[in-house]
Amino acid sequence: MLVETYRRRLFRRALDQYGFVTTQDAADLGVPAVELRKLAGIGGIEHIAYGLYRFDDVPRAGRDQFMEAVLRVGPDAYLTHDAVLALHELALVNPRRIRIGTPKRARPRLPNYIEVIQRRLAPDDLTKYEGIPTTTITRALLDCRGLIMGERLVSAAREAATRGLLRRGEADRVIADLEVTA
Repeated sequence: MLVETYRRRLFRRALDQYGFVTTQDAADLGVPAVELRKLAGIGGIEHIAYGLYRFDDVPRAGRDQFMEAVLRVGPDAYLTHDAVLALHELALVNPRRIRIGTPKRARPRLPNYIEVIQRRLAPDDLTKYEGIPTTTITRALLDCRGLIMGERLVSAAREAATRGLLRRGEADRVIADLEVTA
């Protein structure tokens, strides 16, 4: 039988978050924040930013940067706008900056590739995709009006419906809204 250690508790949480854990995760798991610093000091966990760590032994995946950006901004943060479309590989977008929405004022020191947008959304506009908090695809498509060409957004809505990411009726409503503003 394995002994339940702080590292094991944190590692299990990290597996659900692309290898990342926060000091808030540690508190939720009953692990003192000082233990994260100790674990980082002895190796195996890398200190990424204030309150954010990453386990070295969790393989990197294509979505790591999205999860990291959300966790850097803080609790209640989510991917928004073209970052959501990039996550789903829609509309042929490859944004230079990952847009992160948050209902609260966020003032963390962030790398240049993260842009914070402060706004409060209805719970129906928020979801999770493979563990990453995001706006819905519908919300992202509508938010990208004026940012991405209208025909690309319409094409992305059709592709999302084909891939089962949007219901057909919802896709039709989004397409109608996009065509009105185009």
